[in-house]
Amino acid sequence: MKMFILTFLNGLTLAALYFLVASGFTLVFGLMRNVNLAHGSLYLLGGYIGYEAANQTHNWFLGVAAGTLAMAVAGVLLQVLVFRWLEGQELRQTLVTIGISIIAADLMLAVWSGNTYQFDPPAWLIGTTQLPIVLAHKSDGTPILLPYPTYRLFLLAAGLVIGVALWLFINKTRIGMMIRAGVDDRGMLDATGINVHVIFGIVFAIGAGLAGFAGVVGGTALSIAPGEDVRYLLASLVVVIVGGLGSVTGAALGALIIGLAEQFGLAYFPTYGIVLTFVIMVAALAFRPQGLMGKARL
Repeated sequence: MKMFILTFLNGLTLAALYFLVASGFTLVFGLMRNVNLAHGSLYLLGGYIGYEAANQTHNWFLGVAAGTLAMAVAGVLLQVLVFRWLEGQELRQTLVTIGISIIAADLMLAVWSGNTYQFDPPAWLIGTTQLPIVLAHKSDGTPILLPYPTYRLFLLAAGLVIGVALWLFINKTRIGMMIRAGVDDRGMLDATGINVHVIFGIVFAIGAGLAGFAGVVGGTALSIAPGEDVRYLLASLVVVIVGGLGSVTGAALGALIIGLAEQFGLAYFPTYGIVLTFVIMVAALAFRPQGLMGKARL
């Protein structure tokens, strides 16, 4: 039972990290139909920049801010310099962003080498928290509670807060309404006098900023090393395919399914555990190609 509970909690926290990465990806890829295969590079670069800022200032929160803001700026530059000129050309977008990701990976390897970097979170996030889950009782009747890493609980809370805030932004604000309108009928939105490029630049800034934020908080929970960009790009693709393009709720649901499947697979049948993730993706493509929460497009 203890193993099952810990595996379930690990799946939830991994799902929170996957959601933070995939939510930015689903904004750009799902809503705007821009194929950005350099999204994983934004995750890793945000982690590296956050590490340098936190290491220089000895302040983890400044590292989070630096990684997030730097990638938000990078997202705007990508929109202005690349996607604005390749609008509607999905194949060229794919090839160009693959090239950007390869160049970025080589540059990051040249600057930060192949070492693995680990963040030092604030002292109050280090250690364990006793969860109200009774494992057993001592001889005097005192319950033995389940300890769980405090930082992982923080990561789960961050995913929940950002998920709710992102859903409210897309569905309940004026800018969110403009984003959805621009995706459905860009010409009509442009005719109303609204600068569509500014709106799409905001979307790219949010999506890339979320990737940078995930790079810092994910690197704190795990580590930062070459190859993490490809791992989280693939995870984002699977999450978006399962959850549905352009749906924040779908990204959360897809991240939950993939995170739990990955952890339970590794815990109970490690030899074939990684296959379970792709079995879920294949099943989604076969029986509901638009994703669990996605809408079929004509």
